[in-house]
Amino acid sequence: MASAKPRCSSFATTSRTHMRPSEGTTDDSFLTETKNTQNRKLSQKRKTLSCQFSIGGQLSPWPTYTSGQTILHNRKPCSYDFRKRAGSWQKQPLGITKPRYLEQLENYLRKELLLLDLSTDSTQELRLQPYREIFEFFIEDFKTYKPLLSSITHQREKIRALEPLKAKLVTVNEDCNERILAMRAEERYEISMLKREKMNLLKLIDKKNEEKISLQSEVSKLRRNLAEEYLRYLSERDARKILIADLNELRYQREDKSLAQSPGIWGEDPVKLTLALKMTRQDLTRTQMELNTMKANFGDVVPRRDFEMQEKTNKDLQEQLDSLKSDYKEVCKEHEILLQLHMTTLKERDRFHSELQEIQRTSTPRPDWSKCEDVVAGGPDRWQMLAEGKNSDQLVDVLLEEIGEGLLQEKDFFPGLGYGEAIPPFLRFDGIVENKKPTKKDVVNLLKDVWKQRLLEEQKEKFPDFFFSFLEHRFGPEAMAWAYTIFENIKLFRSNEVMSQFYAVLMGKRSESVYIKQKETVAQLLKEMTNVDSQNEGLITMENLSTVLKNTFPFKKEEKIQELMEAGGWHPNSSNADLLNYRSLFIEDEEGQSMPFVQKLWEQYVDEKDEYLEELKQELGLELDDEVTLPKVREALMNIDPSLDKQTLNGYLSWAFQLPMTELPEEGEEKEEGIVVQLKIALQRLQMTDIRRMGSREQEPAS
Repeated sequence: MASAKPRCSSFATTSRTHMRPSEGTTDDSFLTETKNTQNRKLSQKRKTLSCQFSIGGQLSPWPTYTSGQTILHNRKPCSYDFRKRAGSWQKQPLGITKPRYLEQLENYLRKELLLLDLSTDSTQELRLQPYREIFEFFIEDFKTYKPLLSSITHQREKIRALEPLKAKLVTVNEDCNERILAMRAEERYEISMLKREKMNLLKLIDKKNEEKISLQSEVSKLRRNLAEEYLRYLSERDARKILIADLNELRYQREDKSLAQSPGIWGEDPVKLTLALKMTRQDLTRTQMELNTMKANFGDVVPRRDFEMQEKTNKDLQEQLDSLKSDYKEVCKEHEILLQLHMTTLKERDRFHSELQEIQRTSTPRPDWSKCEDVVAGGPDRWQMLAEGKNSDQLVDVLLEEIGEGLLQEKDFFPGLGYGEAIPPFLRFDGIVENKKPTKKDVVNLLKDVWKQRLLEEQKEKFPDFFFSFLEHRFGPEAMAWAYTIFENIKLFRSNEVMSQFYAVLMGKRSESVYIKQKETVAQLLKEMTNVDSQNEGLITMENLSTVLKNTFPFKKEEKIQELMEAGGWHPNSSNADLLNYRSLFIEDEEGQSMPFVQKLWEQYVDEKDEYLEELKQELGLELDDEVTLPKVREALMNIDPSLDKQTLNGYLSWAFQLPMTELPEEGEEKEEGIVVQLKIALQRLQMTDIRRMGSREQEPAS
């Protein structure tokens, strides 16, 4: 038995270090090769152990002659229960000891369990391996029960073979989900197209209705004209008949006179001629009456060709009339719907009107800001300068800054805020720090130096830590005093651009990439204008300014470009050939306030970011309190901005879900129920970072 121990240990080591395929592997050849390797090792080990465990090639009939023996249970080798059982086995009398084969198997199992590394993730799988080996030994040694035990092993392998099918089922499920999402996108596109077609048809119906009304008015006018003409023609016909009768009578009288005056011309009997003339006149009268009757009866009859043409025209008009009737019915239905919407809108208007009246009744009167002229230092002139172009909310901030500035200058010391976790790292101090009382110009210059140093170095540490390191490097032991002084100043002067932006970045309310990108945009504009100024005189035309703005901001609307030009000094009545000192657009005063052109550029950036996030919210179709998944946000961003490149898209997703870019799942690999976040929180996080449109919505995605 002593010679068998090393071989058992080496076999256990080999079985534990055997590489198993990963959980998602479905390669049949790899499974077959792994199974053959295990079978060869088990067969070799079985040959070795069969020689060691069997006693003379015979199996002991135990426990047929002992009923008080216990079988080794699934216990930890180092547990108290296990040691207790081991002690009880040693105390058993020699007459009823276990068979040697069973003892060897139990000893082998204990050694294998002791050699296992239970600190890994696959602990249960490793603990199961020794039991598998013992089971294989039993299958080979107990020939009688080998078919039954082999069937158990066969069923276990069959279960393992079904695992690739499970992975394939998951893949098919993901493909089906992608197809469903694509079909939904197509349905949304078709719905939008149908809505557009509906609007076009509504416009066409309105146009047809207008044409119908004009045609009806024209038909009624033509009918009146036709009736008047008909009456006029009737009167003319009657007058003509009377005139013809008079003419015939006059002609007959003239003929009678001529015949009476020259009776010898004809050489016949005058009585006979008179009688013939009388009969001829009667025939003429009868013929004239028949002619008049025919004219009266068939005077209005039209030719068959004209009748058929009119009949065809009538048929076409009847079809148009039926079509217009059906359109009219649909328009009536829509009109009823619009009336209902109108009534609903009227109710809402009345409700809003009542709310407005209630608000006007309960609201406080508008303050008289002229009262501040005598209170603010500098008198009315300085107050007029401070209040120019500001609303009531901004005037309140200005007034608070003026009051706070005086109070801040009166303070000589600041109390320390302690070392709590909620306190920013650069303010963690217990005690009293000195107020350095710098001017606003000094604070602005110091903040500009911080930004310059930040842009020169690699941004490895967080911005608050870098800020305090900068103060320590410049002021040494007085760094904490300067930290408190600067913090109180930038917290107070919110109307100052440099201070407000620095405060937002320092407190984590805005990403520093926003400030950096804004400065890069301003520098790019100045560079483009300098390139246009070929003479290096500092002057460009308004037309050149418009061209530079359109090239730098290709996705800005025309009215936005107009606003920037007006902020730069262009007026609608001025000519495009007027010269502009473009360098004056980028000048800052001593307190860091920029010119109206740069301020308007920042305002448009904020408005465009809000519009972009609102468009994203509309595309998701969710409420602010609803949860949204990472795949849905990815799809919505690609829908509203197809030109987004992969790196920028992953940056937006990393900010929205607060995940490192290396941990973001690839497109198509993420699960629908995987990473979720509340939509309101995701939009707030995106509001903090630099997010902007990369292309038009109709543009194809860039490669």
